[in-house]
Amino acid sequence: MDDRDQRFAEYFAARSEAMRGTAYLLCGDWHRAEDLVQTAFIKLYRVWNRISGHDRLDAYTRQILVRAFIDETRTGFFRREEVTDEPTDLAAGQPGSPEDRLVLLRALARVPARQRAALVLRYWEDLSLEQTAQALGCSTGTVKSQTSRGLAHLRELLPVPTV
Repeated sequence: MDDRDQRFAEYFAARSEAMRGTAYLLCGDWHRAEDLVQTAFIKLYRVWNRISGHDRLDAYTRQILVRAFIDETRTGFFRREEVTDEPTDLAAGQPGSPEDRLVLLRALARVPARQRAALVLRYWEDLSLEQTAQALGCSTGTVKSQTSRGLAHLRELLPVPTV
């Protein structure tokens, strides 16, 4: 294995799980998440020698991942699943409980793809507006509007907790 392949293998080992978590939040399916991560790392490998710096690698890989997700939702490459079950009552679980997490993931799956991508990048990946805009290939104003609409959509889908 040459130095190029060794550096790529090390980067893959270090970052693939984090990218898989992001991909899962985007698509809501672990198998699809694996496919998205695989697609992202294949595309990254093709341009490996042109990318320098670990911070640029993460941003570039994340950008590939998000674009692959958005492209697949446009083309219908994967069958689209509509979540039909109503979310369970949040009052049934304690804040931060596994039930809450399932309710949130189910609601997130019903948010449109670009809005979901903006929410995941801003709040899960903790990216700035500029970094999110770069990953999505849009302006910061678009990120703001997509994030705002995505949060509004989540608020509509999530039950109001009772105190």
